[in-house]
Parts: sequence; structure tokens; C-alpha cells
Amino acid sequence: MPETPAEITTLTTRLAEGTAAERADAAERLCRLGEEAAPATVPLVRGCGDEDDQVREWAAAALEELGSPPATVRDDLMTLVTAEHPLVAYWAVTLLGRLGAEAAPAVPVLVECLRPQADPAVAQRAAWALGRIGPAAAAAVTPLGAVAGRGDPRLERLATEALAAIQG
Repeated sequence: MPETPAEITTLTTRLAEGTAAERADAAERLCRLGEEAAPATVPLVRGCGDEDDQVREWAAAALEELGSPPATVRDDLMTLVTAEHPLVAYWAVTLLGRLGAEAAPAVPVLVECLRPQADPAVAQRAAWALGRIGPAAAAAVTPLGAVAGRGDPRLERLATEALAAIQG
């Protein structure tokens, strides 16, 4: 049976403020909601940086099931792209990519993720996200072209695919 908005709010609060067991339980219950957990998108991304392994695992699993996030969380996701915890940054970038062209204002932040010192998984996901944004990510053409020769075949492939999507 689907959770009510009030119950989702309660789970979101528990995810942010509960004990480790309560946080893990809240993330698991949100995971089981699939796309209905969309109001908890940002807290779930933050949960990916939790100190508890189970919380991180359930938060990531919930985000896998979420689909495209609500466009209203775009700015919060843009802020989380620069999070210190790589899993938080990875999921923020992934969800921006799922927004497609609606994430066009995030292009400069995503381009920063392509820098050589960036976490490799985050850089790969940023290239993918820029491709999902498509022509609105035209400002990323030069940075995407610059990732060639870094020795990361996956990043190079994703950058090539992104360039094709951006340039039509």
C-alpha cells in the first residue's frame, strides 16, 4: 500500500535524524516505494554519504528505483554534485542526467566534474549526464573533447557519446 505524503515526510525525517537502524529502515521503506519516493530525492542523495553502510546501500537502491527526479530538486542536486562523499556526488550527477534538458543550468557544475582530479566514477557519470542534456550542453563540447587520452576508456566512450548527442 502506498505511503501517504505525511508518511513519506516522516520517513525523510527519520532518514536525516534517526539512529542508524532508523535511518536504514527509512531508506529501505523509501526504496520499496520506487517512484513514489520522489519527494525524498534530496534526502536520499544525502543518505548516500551516511556513515552507516546499510543506510548508504538502501539510499542508493532507492535512487536506482526512483527514475527521473522532480525538476524542483535540480538546484539542490547541483549543490550536491560538489559533495565530498563520492557516492553523494555520483547520485547528484546521475539524477541531473535523468532530468535531461531540464538540467541545462547544471552544465557548468557537470563540466567541473570532468577535471582530472575528479572521482573517476563521477567524471564518467558527468559525461553521461551532459549527453542526456543534449544540445543545451553545448558549452561542454571543449571539456568533453579534452577527456580523450586520459587512459580511462569508459570516460572516453561516454564523452564521445555525449559529444554526439550534443552536436546532433
